[in-house]
Amino acid sequence: MIKKVLIANRGEIAVRIIRACKEMGIETVAIYSKPDRTSLHVILADEAYFIGPGPSTQSYLNIENILTILKKSNADAVHPGYGFLSENCDFANAIIKEGAIWIGPSDEVITTMGDKMAARKLVIDAGAPIVPGTTDPITNVCEAKEIAGKIGYPILIKAAGGGGGKGMRIIHSEVKLESAMEQASSEAKNAFADERIYIEKYLEEPHHIEIQVFADQYGNIVTLGERECSIQRRYQKIIEETPSPFIDKKLRKELSKTAHDITKACNYLGAGTIEFLVDKHKKFYFLEMNTRLQVEHPITEMVTGIDLVKEQILVASGKKLSYSQQHIQNNGHSIECRIYAENGFNNFSPSIGTISEIMFPHGLGVRIDEGIRAGQEITPYYDPLLGKLITWGNNRKIALIRMIRALEELQIIGIESSIPFCLNFIKHKIFKDGKYSTHTLDEIKDQLLLDKLNEKEYLAARISAVEAKYISRNSLTNKRKLNDKNNNWSQISK
Repeated sequence: MIKKVLIANRGEIAVRIIRACKEMGIETVAIYSKPDRTSLHVILADEAYFIGPGPSTQSYLNIENILTILKKSNADAVHPGYGFLSENCDFANAIIKEGAIWIGPSDEVITTMGDKMAARKLVIDAGAPIVPGTTDPITNVCEAKEIAGKIGYPILIKAAGGGGGKGMRIIHSEVKLESAMEQASSEAKNAFADERIYIEKYLEEPHHIEIQVFADQYGNIVTLGERECSIQRRYQKIIEETPSPFIDKKLRKELSKTAHDITKACNYLGAGTIEFLVDKHKKFYFLEMNTRLQVEHPITEMVTGIDLVKEQILVASGKKLSYSQQHIQNNGHSIECRIYAENGFNNFSPSIGTISEIMFPHGLGVRIDEGIRAGQEITPYYDPLLGKLITWGNNRKIALIRMIRALEELQIIGIESSIPFCLNFIKHKIFKDGKYSTHTLDEIKDQLLLDKLNEKEYLAARISAVEAKYISRNSLTNKRKLNDKNNNWSQISK
């Protein structure tokens, strides 16, 4: 059994892993950059080691420095969390070569499923449907024009070596194809050191649906239901929920079976996520596989009662899955809002500064996975994710009511956050009705901004009215006092 885990990450996911390890009696080792020296994950870990200066290339992405700390701390396992080096096959291989346990799939699987084109080829062989497009890199404009002509515009140009919206462009006509290819290739090279791009058909009004999978080394594979992840900005998720209000029982079964088959085909180990695009006619296509723990994993934990981080550690230790498919029951409904250090009403512009005060929400069915504390400095070096607010209810209505209440209670003072935007969005009729797609946010963001401005004007008017009433009342009181000086009864009373 694993005795000490080095967490090759920071922020809320590092805190999440530390808490799971503590409950399992496992020691934890944190790493931190200079700006993170007083961060929550550093305080909570049993040991903490300085990893380098602020830029991630010199700290959390510095494999050599992490390996040095691995040796120094005598940790026998490494948990990469998500982001940074979590899907870096070289890092996984280096950890294994040092004789430590890598809490994740093999480097071969990371390599295959991390390469979008290689992954598309694998899932085709597994019998899974893919979005029409290419399985080989696009190298010239003429080739791209020919393919686009066959599958029809609009199309997506995507980076082969990474995700998160980097190296991605939507093209509606041939006119902008060449410049978009150059931009996407350049962006992909800067982000992933891989300039390869490929083409996919751009689906209109799709839903972004993912299936949580888990596998052990004994051939046991389970699926744990779907997550609806269609509310996104810049191709990054903001709000997730499970179960999806769009997916019916029949489609859920089909998606789960396909996810199971893909997991088996790539000889997977540990926690993973199979992502699909589902069109408005409920026809689905494989999108990608994330070979790591997903940011939105808490909502799956809330409806299944399964601690996915603990299960990762057990499976990496050589244990069998502690549950089988027939034992998995999804109960109730769960919603997650990602809390970013950014202004959602100003094109999601990032916010930096020092958090002066925090008030977290509590109560039945409310969970907060945070990576921040009062007095902490928010810098421009890393992803702006501060934490995640999760609610659960017996049904979607209760989970939504609790989320509204929890967002109203959550206060982060000193920087701007996405709290007001999330609150306005989930109050919108289109979300309450569950009738949204990946395009919804872009379609209604102007209306949300207008609603926010109207709300500010209304509050300003209310404040002005109260102030005017207060001034009027004080003026009347003063007038009465002045008149009292000439009042015989007041004179008598004196």
